[in-house]
Amino acid sequence: MAWFLGLGIAGVVLLALSLLLDGLLEGLLDGVGALDGLLDGLLSLPVIAGFVSMFGFAGAIALGTTDLGTLGAVAVGVPAGLATGWVTYRLVRALMADRSGAAPRGDDLIGAPGRVVTAIPADGYGEVLVHLGGQPVKLAAKSPVAVMRGADVWVAETLSRTAVSVRLVER
Repeated sequence: MAWFLGLGIAGVVLLALSLLLDGLLEGLLDGVGALDGLLDGLLSLPVIAGFVSMFGFAGAIALGTTDLGTLGAVAVGVPAGLATGWVTYRLVRALMADRSGAAPRGDDLIGAPGRVVTAIPADGYGEVLVHLGGQPVKLAAKSPVAVMRGADVWVAETLSRTAVSVRLVER
């Protein structure tokens, strides 16, 4: 039973390492002749870790609760490990295919409201605080007219990744 528990624990440790070494096995096997594209994602670290841990724990449970012996424990552990590996493979593929959380771009700032935190002179730059993707972002700001600190503005144009042109909100 100690071997099965050791495999289960090793699988959990391997799963934790897969967070740090993401894509390591895929990179090592990338472009290997006959394997190129054939096992795409099936030999990933999370899939192998899921298989090894479930194989070990299911085998330990079967060995400890029944009289099946070592071969019986292996016969229980292999299908359980394969099922867990397959579910892990499908879950990882589904998560990787989700593209709904696109990162905000500079053009997403156009029309965003903001507040001046450093006064903007008519011939230079000041600073504004706008919210991009729900997060406050401080940007350099330029305006055709001087704008005082604390004034509400709208982003009219993105000049660069860190600078915008703003217009004063008239109330």
